[in-house]
Amino acid sequence: MKINTVTVIGANGTMGRNVAGIFASFGNAKVYMVCRRLVDAKEAKMKAAISVRAEAINKNLIPKIYDELRECIMDSDLIFESVTESFEVKKYIYKLISDFVKEGTIIGTGTSGLSINKLSQSFSAKNKKFFLGIHMYNPPYNMTLCEVVPSEMTEKEVIIKVKDYLKNVLYREVVEVKDEPAFMGNRIGFQFINEALQCAEKYKMKGGIDYIDAILGGFTGRSMPPLVTGDFVGLDVHKAIVDNIYENTNDYEHLTFILPDFAQKLIDENKLGSKSGEGLYKKTIKKDGQKIFDVFDIYTQEYRPIRKYKFEFVQKVRKNLLKGNYKSAMDCLINDTSKEADICMQLLIKYVLYGIYITKKVGEDIHSVDHVMATGFGWIPPLALIDAINCVSSFEKEVRKKMPKEFLETINLEYLLKDIEKSTYDYRPFFKAK
Repeated sequence: MKINTVTVIGANGTMGRNVAGIFASFGNAKVYMVCRRLVDAKEAKMKAAISVRAEAINKNLIPKIYDELRECIMDSDLIFESVTESFEVKKYIYKLISDFVKEGTIIGTGTSGLSINKLSQSFSAKNKKFFLGIHMYNPPYNMTLCEVVPSEMTEKEVIIKVKDYLKNVLYREVVEVKDEPAFMGNRIGFQFINEALQCAEKYKMKGGIDYIDAILGGFTGRSMPPLVTGDFVGLDVHKAIVDNIYENTNDYEHLTFILPDFAQKLIDENKLGSKSGEGLYKKTIKKDGQKIFDVFDIYTQEYRPIRKYKFEFVQKVRKNLLKGNYKSAMDCLINDTSKEADICMQLLIKYVLYGIYITKKVGEDIHSVDHVMATGFGWIPPLALIDAINCVSSFEKEVRKKMPKEFLETINLEYLLKDIEKSTYDYRPFFKAK
């Protein structure tokens, strides 16, 4: 499939402009960057080139406004919609473009979890065949995952061609998933982040937010702690994702998608995270240029300096990772009896089990979960984490030993661990001695 021209609608958003950069650079396509105001489109063009570190693509990026949608749509081989995560807003956009879409033009939505089947209802029968979810992860230059989500009406041949284009032209890690709320990556990733938020509230007297992040740092197999990740994504975006999952699913982790009250309070005060300068964490730049980082204290409801927690198990794990002693590091993590090590292991075990549960529910195969979490979040893949634990123990044994009885009664452990295979990923690069 040859894609010469692409229209990105909502190109002034972070994902819109960054995906435009991917189409223009890797795909060498002419990309119409459509925004409501031309000044926004021009700014988005500049940022798109920066996002892929290639000013040479400027010639491929063409700023446009909504009044010019007709000529953009009629000239395009692929339309990528990247507007606000709202059914109503997206339906409005689809109505705007429907009359201009040529038969055979691919229509992709970048939604992070809204129903593709429901969204497809805005199109005629001939266009429904070419409509599907194309969910890339931010920033797409670094995070190569792309979840392809067909609707019930998407033609098989279209799915095959789009996946081939994404994989072999745009160099994405392509995983086809079923049309379930939040698809796969966000369903798993935001369960983990939201449960970490709930734990922060539960342990607010011990420190709360930075306490939990200190327990789940890079030494547990992630590029950044979970609540730092939540701030990076944006608390408003986080809320939209977990609310959608909570309202439209009812699995054994259902209650872990309830947003804690303190996070809602921060959202209400427009303290959304990195993009607003304060959220779970707060960055202040002094007159001399020095950056000061504080954390929101759930108990006092005020910002305070980030604490330097010194958990013995963390120090031992990091020391072994620095020496490349991964087996010894895992031994220190698994066999430590402190409260913090216990919290850490329980959350990691739940991450693995829920990842397996979701990939069996919506993925192509058991390895889909590894591809999604490694290339969409930069987190250690669940199967790789099982491999790491199996170096010093048995994953099933640790589940039965460390998880509460009431939790074990909510899951079918035999089903979850049936047909588990060794990961295609090496677990070692994911563990950071920090």
